[in-house]
Amino acid sequence: MDRRAFRYLVPYWRRLVLVLVISLISTATTLIIPYLSKDLIDTALVGRDLDALRRIVAWFIGLGVLGFVLNVTSGLRYTRVSAEILFDMRLALYAHLQRLSPRFYARTRLGDIVSRLNNDISEIQRVAAEAALAWVGNVLFLAGSLAMMVWLDWRLAIVALAPLPISLIALAFYRRRLESRVAELRQRSADIGSFLIETLQAASLVVASNAQAREQDRFRGLNGAFIEALMRMQRVTYFAGGLPGTVLSVGSAIAFFYGGLRVIDGTLTLGTMGAFLAYQMRVFAPAQALMGLWASLATAKVSWLRVLEILDAPIDVVERADAQPIVDPKGELSFEGVTLGTDRSRVLDEVSFVAGPGQTVALVGGSGVGKSTIAYLAARLLDPESGAVRLDGLDLRSLTLDSVRRHVVLVEQEPTLLHATIEENIRYVRPSATSDDLRRAAEAAGIAAFVASLPEGYATVVGERGLAVSAGERQRIALARAFVADPAVLVMDEPTAALDAIAQRQVIAGSRAVMRGRTTLLITHRREVAMAADHVVVLDGARVVDAGAPLDLAERSTAFARLFELDVSAGAPGARGDLPAGTVA
Repeated sequence: MDRRAFRYLVPYWRRLVLVLVISLISTATTLIIPYLSKDLIDTALVGRDLDALRRIVAWFIGLGVLGFVLNVTSGLRYTRVSAEILFDMRLALYAHLQRLSPRFYARTRLGDIVSRLNNDISEIQRVAAEAALAWVGNVLFLAGSLAMMVWLDWRLAIVALAPLPISLIALAFYRRRLESRVAELRQRSADIGSFLIETLQAASLVVASNAQAREQDRFRGLNGAFIEALMRMQRVTYFAGGLPGTVLSVGSAIAFFYGGLRVIDGTLTLGTMGAFLAYQMRVFAPAQALMGLWASLATAKVSWLRVLEILDAPIDVVERADAQPIVDPKGELSFEGVTLGTDRSRVLDEVSFVAGPGQTVALVGGSGVGKSTIAYLAARLLDPESGAVRLDGLDLRSLTLDSVRRHVVLVEQEPTLLHATIEENIRYVRPSATSDDLRRAAEAAGIAAFVASLPEGYATVVGERGLAVSAGERQRIALARAFVADPAVLVMDEPTAALDAIAQRQVIAGSRAVMRGRTTLLITHRREVAMAADHVVVLDGARVVDAGAPLDLAERSTAFARLFELDVSAGAPGARGDLPAGTVA
């Protein structure tokens, strides 16, 4: 395990020490019991001493009960503290995932993430809860038993322990093979998880495409690969646990024979032989258990390495130590020579524009020219490679992340709704919002009449990912959520893509009313929405190729005309029934 795993133990060290002390006492208690068999045989039975018999039996009972109580106490205490430690680990992983940028989620399958967050952490927790304490107890008991065997008769102990190195060599050999088999099994399990998430989310596409049989065949193939990986792991597991145990059994048989000869020759008392055999039999169980635990630790190591793949994923957006909160924002958003790229291409190239307070600025351009990337940069979900994104003249990187996300609110093209009520979804961005705040936001988003028509109103559950309502209703609920936030800058990525013309008018009018005196950055492919803006920025090939008032662009800009199939030579669009800037279609 990586040394970083131990930092999760530090807050709990006192409780862990207490568990260790209890385990030590429990182990010491258990170690005394086999030694009593020596006095039981030599003194009580061979010596025919009834008082000794009563005394030794009483010791057997008392130590047995005490050992049971101590074992239960340490086990329960350790189970709780291990669960808390592993929750801290899961929480750290979840918190790290929240800090990763959209780039990470674009290249990583959701099933792989869920597998690490759930299955791998659960496996670490299982091993920690079940194996770690058992490991400590078995090591202590094994060491104590071996010491007692040497103390009783060192020659017999050498004979009994001679096969131990062979067992350890065999175990080490198979453990290395086991780790690779476990890693393969984890990946096959993640493949199945990713497949299920992907195809269940696209259930309507699968059915509409008559692809049910094909997907079932894919599922069958993935499951077959999982079973093959499972069988390979199990074969190695059986050898890793069984072979060393078999070698130890042979050593025990040799010790029994040698000890029996010593008793017959009179060089070893029957009581000593009985006590030795009791320790010998008790050594066998913890030795085998430790070998099994070693295999379990191999699986935990694989899970930890898979968790580290996420914990080591670089965080693109980091808050500076000297970051300052936003105070009294005016809402001027400016991009100054912003450049950002991927491994394959440049997404934005020296992009510059300004969206001032009270303005609605539309970003238009073909697919893949970086419009959504601009939205992520404005909300500081990404940082530029060069240039700066500024709010009221301040570089976003100099401001605290929570204040940026408080005053710059993003409505994505495919809005995310939680499996909760409409009210809970709208209130999510500002839990302290009043009922009047929610209703005003719903009216501005054009969703209030729809909600009023529902039997349960705002208490209606929208379903997983909002699928119980239409795409347009999902967009308007997301807009209402953004309006409730009362931001200084509202960034909307295709907010009317799923809306009809009437709903589109309501949304544009509502956003203008809510954002009066503040800034709206509007990404759109719709001509009517662009024409309703105060200023339009035209993007092409990752660059700003034109900008200006929408009427002006419609009259003179070839790039603008090409986007909306306008004939620039025909004159101003207003002459053909188009909208002047600042009005609503």
